[in-house]
Amino acid sequence: MSGIGDPELHESQEELRRALSWEVIAGHRERLMRLVRRRLPNAQDAEDCVQEAMLRTAACGDLDRERIGHFLTSVALRLCVDSHREQERSRLLLPRTADVRTPETPDEGVCDRDFGRWLLRQVYLLRGRERQVVLARAHGISTLEFARIHQISVKAAEGAFTRGRARLRLICARSMDGVVA
Repeated sequence: MSGIGDPELHESQEELRRALSWEVIAGHRERLMRLVRRRLPNAQDAEDCVQEAMLRTAACGDLDRERIGHFLTSVALRLCVDSHREQERSRLLLPRTADVRTPETPDEGVCDRDFGRWLLRQVYLLRGRERQVVLARAHGISTLEFARIHQISVKAAEGAFTRGRARLRLICARSMDGVVA
């Protein structure tokens, strides 16, 4: 015997096998980059996808050397699909979960509240049904509910609301340097 025990020999063979396996895996990197780059929007995502595919392949220690290329291709393409699914999911969920507008500054909030109070005072200048329906809408009552409460048709309630809004828009336009909306 050469002084190397069976456990040490086994470890050294395992390291050699892993090194050779990694060389075979790394040899596919450029091909995978071309394959993935055509399917993903930017180079960073493509690089991440290829690295992930290579790591997953390296983790499969008992993979046949002849099948490594096919396995890498399959894993890389599935990661591309996963990336597209995640992007689509984010695109669909983002409008539901967050207000993507720029945050308002404190002075804009103050101005908006002041304008709201001024506009509410202008509502009292409207006539009868128009004033009632606009105030009801300001309190969260739908036009349909308003029509049912006042026993009028929905069309009449919607017409009063539309006329009231138009008159308010005209009042606002006149108060802002006489500009007509």
